Amino acid sequence: MSDRWNAGVIPYAEMGYWQPDYQPKPSDILCAFRISPQPGVPPEEAGAAVAGESSTATWTVVWTDRLTAYEHYQAKCYRLEAVPGAPDQFIAYIAYDIDLFEEGSIANLTSSIIGNVFGFKALRALRLEDMRISPHYLKSFQGPAHGIVMEREYLSKYGRPLLGATTKPKLGLSARNYGRVVFEALRGGLDFTKDDENINSQPFMRWRDRYLYCMEAVNRAQAETGEIKGHYLNVTAATMEDMYERAEFARELGTVVVMVDLTIGYTAIQSMAKWARRNGVILHLHRAGHGTYTRQKNHGVSFRVIAKWMRMAGVDHIHAGTVVGKLEGDPNIVAGFYDTLRLDHVAADPVKGLYFDQDWASMPGTMPVASGGIHAGQMHQLLHYLGEDVVLQFGGGTIGHPMGIAAGATANRVALEAMVKARNEGRDYFAEGDDILRAAAKKSRELDVALATWGDITFTYASTDTPDVMPTPTI
Repeated sequence: MSDRWNAGVIPYAEMGYWQPDYQPKPSDILCAFRISPQPGVPPEEAGAAVAGESSTATWTVVWTDRLTAYEHYQAKCYRLEAVPGAPDQFIAYIAYDIDLFEEGSIANLTSSIIGNVFGFKALRALRLEDMRISPHYLKSFQGPAHGIVMEREYLSKYGRPLLGATTKPKLGLSARNYGRVVFEALRGGLDFTKDDENINSQPFMRWRDRYLYCMEAVNRAQAETGEIKGHYLNVTAATMEDMYERAEFARELGTVVVMVDLTIGYTAIQSMAKWARRNGVILHLHRAGHGTYTRQKNHGVSFRVIAKWMRMAGVDHIHAGTVVGKLEGDPNIVAGFYDTLRLDHVAADPVKGLYFDQDWASMPGTMPVASGGIHAGQMHQLLHYLGEDVVLQFGGGTIGHPMGIAAGATANRVALEAMVKARNEGRDYFAEGDDILRAAAKKSRELDVALATWGDITFTYASTDTPDVMPTPTI
C-alpha cells in the first residue's frame, strides 16, 4: 500500500476498493450491482470503480484521504460472479459501512448508492439489483405509517384480498361525474376506489371539488352497504405546502386514505408518511415513473430495491405488479417484490431475484397493490400468484362492465368470494378456477356478463425483467 499515496491516477482496485477477502459486518449495507464493463476493463476494476465512486473515491489520488480513517469509509467490492448466459455481465457485491449514511434518510442513502456512478464511462451499463439493509440502519426509519395488520383493523376486513378500482377515464371528468363513478363502484362491492397518478388539480376538475364529491360518494356507499369504504385522494402537488394543505382537507373530510406519486421524490414521501402516521390516515403510493429505470434488465434500479426503500420510507400501499395483467411482471420476480414488501424475514432466493437475506426487524409490512389490465376471469390466478394481503384493483374491469359500474364491482366481489371460499374448503382453486367462476356465474348475472366480456382476454408478452437462474427440475 506504499504506492497508495503516490500522486496521480491509480486503478480503483489498487486503492483498496477491491477486497475479495473482506467479510461484511452485520451492520454493513450490502449491494448487488449488475455491471457491464467497457471492453478492456477488468471486472474487478469495474466493481472497484463502482465501490469507489459510490463512496469516497474520485478519479485521482487526493492527499486529504490521509485526514480520514479512509479504510473505514471506503466501500469494498468483495465478490464478483459472472451472470449465467451473459458473458459480458457480472454481479458485483459491494459493502458500505453504516457510517457513510445519515440515519433515517432515503435521500442520503440513494445519493450515495445511485447518485453519480450510473454515468461512469468505464461501464457500458449498470443496474442495482438488490440491497441488504442492516437492522441497525432500518431502526432509524419510521417504516409504514400503519402496516398491513393495522390497515385491516382500520377497515375491519379480514381473510381476503381487498378490492379496488381506478376511476376511468382518469382525466376529463367533472368533479360531480367523478364522484358518481366512485359511488357506483363502492356500492357495488369494492372496498376502495382511487385517483390515478396524473389526476391532481387540472382546469377540468380542481382538487377541492374532487375531494368533496368523492367523500360524499364514500359516505353514501358506507351508509348503503354497512362497510367501511375509501377513496385514494391524490394529494400530489407542486410543493410540500400544497400537499399538506390537500392532505389536511382530506383528513377533515374523514378519508381513511390519501395517495402520493413516486415522482414527488423520496424526501416528500417520507414527509407524507410521517404526516399519515400522526393523523391516522393510510398512505397509498402509486409507483408513477418507475418503469423508466426499473424495467430493463441491464441498466437502472430493480423494483425490488424501490420496494425496500419505500417500505423504509413509510408507505402503507405500493403498486407492485400483477403477473397476469397488462404491465410488466414475471411471476418469480413479482413474487420477490411481494415477499420484500410483506414478510418480516426474506430469504435470499435467486429464482425470485433476491440476492440477500433481509431481516426487517419487525418493521410493519407494506400492502402490495395489483393493477393494470386485470379482470374477474383471472381471480384464481391473482389469488394464486399474489396471495391474500393485496389490493386487487380492477379499473377497466369494473367501469367497463356492460351492465354498468356497480355491476362490474359486484362481478369482482362475487368472483373473489367464490374463489376464497373454494380455497378455504381445500379445493385446488388454481386448477379448478374456471369451473369455480362458471358455477358462481350461474347465480350472478353480473359475473356471467363479465366472464363473457373479458374471460378470454390475456396479455401474453415476454417479460423483460426475468431471473438469471431457474429452478432445476427434480425427478
